[in-house]
Amino acid sequence: MRWRFWRAGVLVGALAMTTSSACAQDDAGFQAFLQSIRGRALSEGVRPGTFDAVAPTLTYNPRVVELDRQQPEASPTAAIPNFAPYKAQHVDAARIARGRAAYARTRARLARIEAETGVPEEIMVAIWGHETNYGAYTGNFDLPRSLASLAYEGRRRALFTDEFIATLKMIDRGVPRDRLKGSWAGAFGYPQFLPSVYLRLARDGDGDGRADIWSNETDTLASIANYFVNAGWRAGQPWGFAVTLPARFDRSDLKARTTSPRCPRVHDRHSRWRTMAEWRARGVVPQGRGWPGDSVLASLIEPDGPGRTAYLLTGNYRVILDYNCSNFYALSVGLLADEIAR
Repeated sequence: MRWRFWRAGVLVGALAMTTSSACAQDDAGFQAFLQSIRGRALSEGVRPGTFDAVAPTLTYNPRVVELDRQQPEASPTAAIPNFAPYKAQHVDAARIARGRAAYARTRARLARIEAETGVPEEIMVAIWGHETNYGAYTGNFDLPRSLASLAYEGRRRALFTDEFIATLKMIDRGVPRDRLKGSWAGAFGYPQFLPSVYLRLARDGDGDGRADIWSNETDTLASIANYFVNAGWRAGQPWGFAVTLPARFDRSDLKARTTSPRCPRVHDRHSRWRTMAEWRARGVVPQGRGWPGDSVLASLIEPDGPGRTAYLLTGNYRVILDYNCSNFYALSVGLLADEIAR
């Protein structure tokens, strides 16, 4: 019996030594990788002192690599689930109620931002609510460590190297090091911007000279609106709306003829573009609202298949997809916005 415990102890000790050795190798390779990109970071404007102060303090984080590898791949053959359960979880009574409270609390600021940008107040609030439940959870992973680890792992090295360098530029701009916390994949703050997006599109909404998307509601909403303007939001058009199709609706000529270069599987579920006048002539009926202008273009999606709720989607829906290229996400943002403004 004593020999069995001794053998078990030897095995555990050997495993611990192997794990420790692997970690040491990872950390050595990790630091070598960081030094290999130092020249690029400096050539892009990062101060040498910033790089040299941050890089040596970082260690490889296997947890973020594990989480990245668990992400579902966009397989062309994988079954797409129904939208209804996702909608029930993300456009629920609690999120709607909190959204309406945030909408009422920030209405004066929202109205000003909408007047300046054309982005509807409720869309800004819905993005905020969808991303972090109105700031309730923004993530607690250390951004430089996470992004450097993901870049070192290599599956999406170009993306994460760019974002790691962007975090260093944020430090150079005066963002405190201890504020660089967020999701495992590098998104942070109330709107969950990536560092490169923050550098391009974050805005000072209240005139205090800072773009604070970690705790400042006005800066957050102004930054979301600026993102949407940059992505092509068209003022005065809805994102889309639910419709009822006639029982014998003809879908034979609605298949899209082009393939999107970005997230093609998401866009493949959309029909060809038709004007509102053409959809009306086919017997499509809006649910609970009137028609936009006859010349407004829209595509059709039936997320849960024929016989269930369908939606007409304008070009503004594609702007929401630019924020997160998922039909379920974009539909839920639009529907949450509608409920907040109701």
